[in-house]
Amino acid sequence: MTSKMNSKVDSFISKAKTWQEEYEKLRNIVIDCELTEEFKWGKPCYTLDGKNIVLIHGFKDYCAFLFHKGALLEDTHGILIQQTENVQAARQIRFTNIQEIVDMESMLKTYIIQAIDIEKAGLEVNLKKTSEYSIPEELQIKFEEIPALKTAFEELTPGRQRAYILYFSNAKQSKTRESRVEKYLQQILAGKGLND
Repeated sequence: MTSKMNSKVDSFISKAKTWQEEYEKLRNIVIDCELTEEFKWGKPCYTLDGKNIVLIHGFKDYCAFLFHKGALLEDTHGILIQQTENVQAARQIRFTNIQEIVDMESMLKTYIIQAIDIEKAGLEVNLKKTSEYSIPEELQIKFEEIPALKTAFEELTPGRQRAYILYFSNAKQSKTRESRVEKYLQQILAGKGLND
């Protein structure tokens, strides 16, 4: 049994300026694996009982399969890529041309089936807790200067705390980290997240 094609995915592929042939091939590979074809975040997404398994997306230099629980896959071929060090669960397999996809077809199906088995088994990626991220020194200093800031920060949801920690920490220079902390002081005190 193969999946039912989703018209939004048809439209996505037909309008694609790049990677059109590659998207079509990746789609056909996934369709063979009996997943439900959906369209989420503006991308073709393949699910099992409503749970995301793999997504097809493209960038300037490559297109990719993104496995939502890729960190749990056994990467026997060493082809999974962690986009950035802060991405905990997802992993990509990247392609730069149609031939790579054709050559890897059976291997890709193996990874998809493994991802389906992981989902069926109910396995979860153990995500780092917010408390395991180190608070940038510049924020720590502000906490000491303004105790209300520390209290307000601790009352934010874990996701909002992480977003701030990662945003502040990603600045290479202390001066930049300091100005970022300064810029968001009022927002934190108001109990708002980075993007609220």
